[in-house]
Amino acid sequence: MNTADLLHPGIATTLGAIAFPTIGAETLAALRAGGLGTPPPLSDDVERTDIVVSEDPHVVIRVHRPKGVTGALPCLYSMHGGGYVLGSSSMDDSRFDQFCTKYPCVGVSVEYRLAPETPYPGPLDDCYAGLTYVFANAASLGIDPTRIGIGGVSAGGGLAAALALLARDRGEVSVAFQLLECPMVDDRQSTMSSQQDGLAIWSRESNTFGWQSYLGNIFGTDDVPHYAAPARATDLSGLPPAFVAVGTADGFRDEDIAYATRLNQAGVPTELHVYPGLPHGHMLFAGVAPAVAQWQRDLEDWLGRQFQQR
Repeated sequence: MNTADLLHPGIATTLGAIAFPTIGAETLAALRAGGLGTPPPLSDDVERTDIVVSEDPHVVIRVHRPKGVTGALPCLYSMHGGGYVLGSSSMDDSRFDQFCTKYPCVGVSVEYRLAPETPYPGPLDDCYAGLTYVFANAASLGIDPTRIGIGGVSAGGGLAAALALLARDRGEVSVAFQLLECPMVDDRQSTMSSQQDGLAIWSRESNTFGWQSYLGNIFGTDDVPHYAAPARATDLSGLPPAFVAVGTADGFRDEDIAYATRLNQAGVPTELHVYPGLPHGHMLFAGVAPAVAQWQRDLEDWLGRQFQQR
């Protein structure tokens, strides 16, 4: 089946107006230079502070906090998307403008190094360095260390899933939850959805390039560790509660459903949401497909419940 047959009709019509080329060695530099769209104006109700947590490698986190709110707040520590090869922490600015004032909470986004210049484990190491800094400095950041969760979209979701595994195994910090939106977790690309034609926004070719860039010389081998591709993990027990969301027209559909199912089977409380007609990059189609708004409502409901946990 061509994935275009699964798309919500409004999205299928809108796609023609969105120029998102296949990502490869020939297009990567231009895409990075052009950015990922014009960012919306930022709220005056949230203050943002960039903090260097490591000089070598150079790792920066951006801390978002609602103005005028005191006390220790819950925190969402976020990894941005971009297929491991694109993007920056500023992609989370608009989201944290909403979350910080809604709950309220502190939002932290990490500026991890990108592949192919920095392959695995570099980006994950950066994310872990930022996370341990947040825990170690929770008091000065005004964060409740018992309510620090992690999350991300696409490659950011893959990094969040990997970070949950790494934090569990190292035992240095206790992550409260993991928010995984259309996470990029399986390098093998063996599922039916990953092999479909007509994938919108994130094609099979782009996905292959992203994984090749991130994994480097171990791409296509059996030597890929589960910290690089969480779907390869054989033991998912002891991980924090999870929210997994994906659209039916997303190439990550099958691997995300399988990952959420295995989390539940391992005893990890996991909500799985599969939204009809949505491709990768679902937020590009807000206002076009009702399922986009439903996704956001479900996410905010779940996130609010996690922040209330003690």
